[in-house]
Amino acid sequence: QVQLVESGGGLVQAGGSLRLSCAASGRTFSSFAMGWFRQAPGKEREFVAAISSSGGDTGYADSVKARFSISRDNAKNTVYLQMNNLKPEDTAVYYCAKNRYQLLGGSYYSLDQYNYWGQGTQVTVSS
Repeated sequence: QVQLVESGGGLVQAGGSLRLSCAASGRTFSSFAMGWFRQAPGKEREFVAAISSSGGDTGYADSVKARFSISRDNAKNTVYLQMNNLKPEDTAVYYCAKNRYQLLGGSYYSLDQYNYWGQGTQVTVSS
């Protein structure tokens, strides 16, 4: 069983920055890729970023590329999402998730590649 707990969300003005953290329980954290997703009101949950188990490979949605950065610290069982130059359209609940696999395969952006999810943290960007 894996538990994921997100933190770091909040209210920020457009152009500002936030860093989200996701702390994972269990001894297998370093064996699996991790991802961040988000869900805005009335919209489907969408992929944001993913990172392989070693941290050597990352992937991003086009909408956040060059603004967001995903990283992980396997010694601390934690994955991060650094969000810069935030825009009002980034407003959503952000979820971290554990991938079923070690590497980022061809469908790493797909929800069904992830088998454990956190409860989410709200990010609100004001204009």
